[in-house]
Amino acid sequence: MKILLTTLNSKFIHTNLAIRYLKEFVRDLEEVEIREYTINNDLDYILKDIYKNDYDIILFSTYIWNVYDIVKLCDNIKKVKPNTKIALGGPEVTYDSECSMRNYPFVDYILCGEGELVFRDLVLHLQGKKHIEDVEGVVYRDGNEIIKNKPKALLQNLDEIPSPYENLDPKEYENRIVYYETSRGCPFNCQYCLSSTLKGLRYFGIDRVKRDLKKLIDARVSQIKFIDRTFNANKKFAMEIMNFLMENDNDYTTYHFEVTAHLLDDEMLDFLKDCKEGLFQFEIGVQTTNQKSLDAVGRRDDFKKLSYVVQKVASYRNIHQHLDLIAGLPYEGYESFENSFNDVFNLGIEHLQLGFLKMIKGTGVRNTANDHGYKYKDYAPYEILYNDYISYTEILKLKDIEEILEKYYNSKNFVLSMRYIIHNFYSQSPFKFFEDFATYFDENGYFDMAQGKNALYKILLDFYNEKINVNKDLFNDILKYDYISLGKTSNVPQFFTKLEIEDFKNRCHVFLQDEENLSKYLPSFTNTPAKHIIKYVHFEPFRFNILELKKDIRSKLELDENIVLFVYDDKKIFEKSKAYSVEI
Repeated sequence: MKILLTTLNSKFIHTNLAIRYLKEFVRDLEEVEIREYTINNDLDYILKDIYKNDYDIILFSTYIWNVYDIVKLCDNIKKVKPNTKIALGGPEVTYDSECSMRNYPFVDYILCGEGELVFRDLVLHLQGKKHIEDVEGVVYRDGNEIIKNKPKALLQNLDEIPSPYENLDPKEYENRIVYYETSRGCPFNCQYCLSSTLKGLRYFGIDRVKRDLKKLIDARVSQIKFIDRTFNANKKFAMEIMNFLMENDNDYTTYHFEVTAHLLDDEMLDFLKDCKEGLFQFEIGVQTTNQKSLDAVGRRDDFKKLSYVVQKVASYRNIHQHLDLIAGLPYEGYESFENSFNDVFNLGIEHLQLGFLKMIKGTGVRNTANDHGYKYKDYAPYEILYNDYISYTEILKLKDIEEILEKYYNSKNFVLSMRYIIHNFYSQSPFKFFEDFATYFDENGYFDMAQGKNALYKILLDFYNEKINVNKDLFNDILKYDYISLGKTSNVPQFFTKLEIEDFKNRCHVFLQDEENLSKYLPSFTNTPAKHIIKYVHFEPFRFNILELKKDIRSKLELDENIVLFVYDDKKIFEKSKAYSVEI
């Protein structure tokens, strides 16, 4: 029997954990092949690749981002290979499995819930060793009838799942993002999240986790994303894993965790202070600061404690923090969302994600949708259109604001410009800046076409000059600083004011030939010819001392012509270059 486990990942660099678990769980029964595609692959290419390998059974791992492409593939596979058995698993088909079987007549089986034990029993059935009615957790066809067997109990000892990394091929994982779990379940009961449907919290053994992580570190994966819903639910376990990662740092792999900030106590904060810059990333779900909304979705939080923790971690300048908000929660109207946005934005974090409520199958918020007048898309990802508290028009405004937030704040391409504008002109409501700028974008048709790097800078400059119109020369310098700080450039756009300095290029080379200058500003380039160093640096004259403003955004700057040396050889997560005021 020839079995294929497959899926369509959202990107090539991603890897699917679920199908790797399934393969290992039946290794003693059958040889199973894994093939991963992406949602960007041509469906005809995938169909051809699957067809020519002539499988007896194919199982697809389905999610909201790939379900429609997968069912198209399944339909066509069944047409060209009628005898091939097709199975689906994953959250997108678990919670309305009988409906999915009716909608997709070309599907033979749906595996519900945690798939390892269900898949093993299904393989035993296909081998003739188990009756289909005894395969718990499976939905199947008996003639024209759809049969749903009783659910499979959750696996209590997760270490019974063989590790997919025991005999890994480093070439398979090098430079890839690996999704990894140390636990299943969640201590919380948020009604917009599928984790609320599972009771209890189960952990893999600490020694097994360390063995897996060491193998992935040695394989030099690009990033390990821990998919634990609350990684720090068990403080001792979390700290032991983090300490292990710090001790085994390969100077390449980074780690992403979903953490609950109010559970980070002073002991853990003290521990995190010594973490290497950029090694860890934290994703923290705030969702809203409206207490009535939090109560309605069963979310427990302490925003005062969260604020303390986030600002404490931010002060260390070593861990990138990504905070989430969800628009469309019960009782949260447009004005309330503005308050939530400002509360979170003012914490001074690196990344603020504005998401929109998804009425995912199986969640409490979908089951009680009528109580709050929810209207949402009936197809994946089931995103909200409006409810009793926020209109579709307001949702559309937030969509525009989200796009501006991504382009101009989360991109980190306009760091100083954003700080300057918001501190000086929108300090009462940062949300109002993004709202005003989004309106300007819309009125000028900029959302209707893709904007390149230079265009984005020019649009912000035009907005500032037209709508704010204060200290225009200073802002031109600030925006130019942001532009040049991103990376080496040979042509600074003409809309930035250029100061002409006599014999400037030659003076820059003379500066780089001075060993004292190299020792002070470029120690890694000592004894290196200037013609080589110039590839990694940029000199730019400014009319104002922007570096003073960078240190203190409240500084009142007067004209003060100076030259800034940008160095691009040692980029960090919080800055894309180093900058020094120099004399040449």
